[in-house]
Amino acid sequence: MARFHVEVLAETLDPAAWLGEIAPSEDTGALASFIGLCRGDGGRLEALELEHYPGMAEAKMAEIAQQALERWPLFGLIAVHRSGLVQVGEPIVLVAAGSAHRDAAFDAVRFMMDFLKTDAPFWKREHLKGGSAGPWVEANAKDDAARERWH
Repeated sequence: MARFHVEVLAETLDPAAWLGEIAPSEDTGALASFIGLCRGDGGRLEALELEHYPGMAEAKMAEIAQQALERWPLFGLIAVHRSGLVQVGEPIVLVAAGSAHRDAAFDAVRFMMDFLKTDAPFWKREHLKGGSAGPWVEANAKDDAARERWH
């Protein structure tokens, strides 16, 4: 039986350390991962502030992970998401999946990210260069469309 791990971190996310959480078996042929970084938006941003609904965010992440395990033959799946202030260039999210074949691993990671972006209770606020707080980031149609491809 495949296992998964989901977590929300207040401290810096070290993707390399977390990739070891998917212990490959002798049948693992693929390990796919995605690391989302805080981008500077052309030099406009200094950081992003990430808030989440504690308990509910982890429960939704676990629900999405369980759906991925039911859809693809995975050996393991992890999803780790930051909260708090994330500086430009720092990781915000890591999703990784291990499987016998690459298609299942790639698809599971994309599925997990598409649903995390739209369904998990996380909110992002921009922090602009010079120290002022910017707007909260709105949901967008592109993320909704990416999620819909899985139905």
